[in-house]
Amino acid sequence: MKKKELLYVRHLLLAFFATVFVHPLFAQDYKFGPAEKDYVGYLFAYFKGNAVEDEAICYAISTDGYHYRALNGNKPVLDSKQISTTGGVRDPHILRGEDGKSFYMVVTDMTSSKGWDSNRAMILLKSNDLIHWTHTVIHIQQRYTGHDDLKRVWAPQTIFDPAVGKYMVYWSMQHGTGPDIIYYAYANDDFTDLVGEPQVLFLPKNGKSCIDGDIINKNGLFYLFYKTEGDGNGLRLALTDSLTAGKWIEQPGYKQQTRDAVEGSSVFKLNQSDKYILMYDVYGKGKYQFCESVDLDRFRVIDEEVNMDFHPRHGSIIPLSRTELKALTDKWGIPQGMEISFRKNPILDGFYADPDVLYSNKTKKYYIYPTSDGFDGWGGYYFKTFSSDDLKTWKDEGVILDLKKDVPWGPRHAWAPTITEKMVKGDYKYYYYFTAAQKIGAAVSDSPTGPFKDSGKPLIDFKPEGVKGGQEIDPAVFNDPKSGKSYLYWGNGYLAVAELNKDMLSIKKNTVKVMTPDNTFREGVYVIYRKGTYYFLWSEDDTRSENYRVRYGTSRSPMGPIEIPENNLILQKDPSKGIYGTGHNSVLQIPGKDEWYIVYHRFNYPDGIKMGDPAGFNREVCIDPLHFDEEGNILPVVVSH
Repeated sequence: MKKKELLYVRHLLLAFFATVFVHPLFAQDYKFGPAEKDYVGYLFAYFKGNAVEDEAICYAISTDGYHYRALNGNKPVLDSKQISTTGGVRDPHILRGEDGKSFYMVVTDMTSSKGWDSNRAMILLKSNDLIHWTHTVIHIQQRYTGHDDLKRVWAPQTIFDPAVGKYMVYWSMQHGTGPDIIYYAYANDDFTDLVGEPQVLFLPKNGKSCIDGDIINKNGLFYLFYKTEGDGNGLRLALTDSLTAGKWIEQPGYKQQTRDAVEGSSVFKLNQSDKYILMYDVYGKGKYQFCESVDLDRFRVIDEEVNMDFHPRHGSIIPLSRTELKALTDKWGIPQGMEISFRKNPILDGFYADPDVLYSNKTKKYYIYPTSDGFDGWGGYYFKTFSSDDLKTWKDEGVILDLKKDVPWGPRHAWAPTITEKMVKGDYKYYYYFTAAQKIGAAVSDSPTGPFKDSGKPLIDFKPEGVKGGQEIDPAVFNDPKSGKSYLYWGNGYLAVAELNKDMLSIKKNTVKVMTPDNTFREGVYVIYRKGTYYFLWSEDDTRSENYRVRYGTSRSPMGPIEIPENNLILQKDPSKGIYGTGHNSVLQIPGKDEWYIVYHRFNYPDGIKMGDPAGFNREVCIDPLHFDEEGNILPVVVSH
């Protein structure tokens, strides 16, 4: 087998093991920030040129990865004189932390007006919001001994090394008349200093200079793009499966798609895509070039598809959530000519579905408990919750239950949860019911944000007597204000109910009853009580259908029977607004008021209607007012953006 074939096989094996055996510490579900599936835009951090006033960090944003507009009128977002020793900074590299909500940036502490061999320092910066940054200068000659002949410190970058669970900072240095070599050191936990002496990360086998290293981790394999400084002035690629082992496989040829000299390469992955963008600074022409790739080996120039209203030098790009994008534009304004809609709906940032809403008497806050959507075939395996003080701004409170880690009897298909708050021995407890592996489980916590402890076994893993089809999914819990009893409802293709025992973790099996209202019932029941009437809301049709919608019935008892009023269709699509697939709702009453809201999911807007079946697992959560007429009938909901 040839060396190239061996490398290819090794690459495939690494991709397989990285997919199947990801260490839980680094799994996506442990992030409290947005998941990759929830990104909607991009941030481009760059500097502008060799004039001192242009050696500063600037920002631009994009919603598609191809069209970028400068923020803050293309003026700096940080004052170089406040963070540097030279009065200028260059080569900003920005990275999202493994927790999903921290950001790291490293820059060259340098102004070219003092000469290309004048700098000895880099700057480490950290932020939780991309707006406010703390900073530390790392002056190599002052920080370390043995660097008396150091000439320059260039283009630092950061990558998370999963082998040691630390952030690696790497940069190029030249000593005396020797070559530029890429070194590394790990950052401390606060990202305010480097730990240990700088070590050699990479030097080509030919011993010639390399600068502007840029590393991306793809399926457990690290791709290092670097500039062959003074030796072709192009971009080469080397690969390894261990950052510090010193075993790099240098790939043949150059990766830039131009004959002009280039530098400052940076690779980023397009959101919700298998495509990568390699961009680099064609510095002699004063322009950037963008190339597209799937395998990070073959690249296609896409300059005709890219548009910018600024001229960047050596920068980097990270993905953004809608909340992050809004925070940046709230600070520096939406760039002229750029259309960004920060609409009321959807209310959660990213793909979520099957929302259950709760007002907590303990915390005086509102909470939404959804299905984590955006996974092919409804393949999510963890649950999150979101909190709000005003029903407008929602905070991601992180994962509250992880099926793979916490629910051994049902480690897959985390769907359609429901929750209730109960006073137990003078304090509130929270009882959470959820679908796992097409069975219904129960968990409990002392806090609405968890963590929740699973009861250890399914609560519902059987079909009620007489039921042959459907699934045991979509629980809904209801506390009857008249009797004080609690009930659990569930079913897909049928509707069943059972009274819960006082422990709230088991049911009275002799109370199980099938109460399917009519043949429009599909799933997603929800029960409320208003002015002596019990209202049952349910979803009709399939969640993959644009006609997924909500009907309702009424009863004088939480156990039925359910009466079907005329005109009982209350939530449905509105093609004139581009809104489709509206269903699987919960209902919120504002405490102490006859004020009601319906919380539901729909196809993601505006792309969902074009997606076919995947629209049914790439959904978004919305909220709209729910009104009743004088006779107590629920009025049709006006769906909105």
